Amino acid sequence: MARRFLVVLAHPLPESFAASAARTVVETLEGRGHTVDLLDLYVEDFDPRLTAAERAAYMEPGYEPPEDVSGIVTRLKAADGLVLVFPQWWFNLPAIMKGFIDRIFVPGVAFEHDKAGGRIVPLMTHIESFWVVTSTGSPWWVVHLYMANPVKRILKRGVAAFCAKGVDFRMFALHDMDRATEEKRKGFLDRVRSAFASL
Repeated sequence: MARRFLVVLAHPLPESFAASAARTVVETLEGRGHTVDLLDLYVEDFDPRLTAAERAAYMEPGYEPPEDVSGIVTRLKAADGLVLVFPQWWFNLPAIMKGFIDRIFVPGVAFEHDKAGGRIVPLMTHIESFWVVTSTGSPWWVVHLYMANPVKRILKRGVAAFCAKGVDFRMFALHDMDRATEEKRKGFLDRVRSAFASL
């Protein structure tokens, strides 16, 4: 069954490996008959900064995202699947991707505050698949054994679990990116292509 995917890319260079990965995702999904909305955060000049007014109103009933991000909120609400594509910098999300989550995954959109206090109620029940395609300059053992894979933990146990409970979450990561051969990079994109062809 055809679905609608929002693919969010975070990299300042159009010739980057992340951009190639995003193109691979888009082409594969479209080849399967899905509708794809590509949101390139740099191209669209997304401002990742949470403003004072946003933060002050964040916990108030009826919170409304500001006008400059309302279009992106609409695009997210229209999606059945969400794909984030980005490199990991300092074992974390790029600032612009973190800002995307801070400003778009907000009350009334991604979750609602439990009136009893403490917990939040997921609202992204329309998202069936939440997949991530990423790369890191560190070897696998540094990311997993030394750092305990922080990006996956944040996105899977934090964002996905609290905003889209029970969602199909998957993360594809190319490790040791700075020393990866052309063959290894191509192999990773082939793996991504194969996985997304199953959707």
